[in-house]
Amino acid sequence: MLKILCCLLAVWISFSMPVHAEITDRIIAIVNGDVITLMELNNTFEPYRKKMEESYRGPDKEKIIADNRLMMLNKMIENILIDQEAKKAGLIVKDEEVMETITNLLARKKYTMEDLLNNLAQENSTFEAHKKDVKEHLLRMKLVRHELKSKIMITEEEIGEYYQQNRENYEGKEAVRLKQILLIFPRGADEKVKTNLRAEVDAILARLQKGESFDVIASRYSQGPAAAGGDIGFVEKGSMQPVVDSAAFSLKKDELSGVIESSIGFHIIKVIDKRGAGIKPIESVREEIKAKIEEDKWDKKYLEWIKELRKKSVIEIKL
Repeated sequence: MLKILCCLLAVWISFSMPVHAEITDRIIAIVNGDVITLMELNNTFEPYRKKMEESYRGPDKEKIIADNRLMMLNKMIENILIDQEAKKAGLIVKDEEVMETITNLLARKKYTMEDLLNNLAQENSTFEAHKKDVKEHLLRMKLVRHELKSKIMITEEEIGEYYQQNRENYEGKEAVRLKQILLIFPRGADEKVKTNLRAEVDAILARLQKGESFDVIASRYSQGPAAAGGDIGFVEKGSMQPVVDSAAFSLKKDELSGVIESSIGFHIIKVIDKRGAGIKPIESVREEIKAKIEEDKWDKKYLEWIKELRKKSVIEIKL
């Protein structure tokens, strides 16, 4: 009786499925008994696929997408191997470690959290995905250190050689901190409109020259992007409108400019601080260089280690 019921059930299932039904999920890789499914790969790869679809127009686009999809699968395989080895070694990475790493990296690059979120949005990524990447990186480093059993040594000779070979990365660029009042030309402005606007900015300059507060007047009249009081922060040489740039770097600290006409409008600027150009001494960047060399060495050791780990693991790919 049970045999008959099983046969009837099989017949019912075969008739109830659509004729053109497709399997939307299946196992595509087995890593020491742990599996990766097609759906997991597609979900992980989707943001990267969208980015490539939007940005790449070459004739070999489909091949590039397929190659990158395979690379993603291999990364997922490596992640499983890392998780497996981490469990064996009893290693974990806490959320506090991840956030501390992100915060330190932002401080080192002089980025804000808002800068990071904007960059991630442009890359069609999220902060959670970024945290996951950082966590994997930290776990990877812990594992390699655990496997190597010894600390990588960085010599003073290596630091000095790296400094000499990468001196351009340690050049301090000349910059000024500015306050600005900007009156923007309306779209399609003719000479009459510009003349009226010039009279307005001349009147503003006269008030400033008589001692009125730059911050108050900027907050009331300036149309440019700036913090309260017209403060636009430090600006490196060569990054502004040429006429504004020239004026800014010719002014002394706390000196007020005249009216400057650029292609976008009329500017009045005041220099409130300056930083000079020049090569940063090796003493001030030694720890930064040491960390960079150490990271490069650990990355090399990791590649060697993961290659050996893959060799001794049972990995079956069914993509």
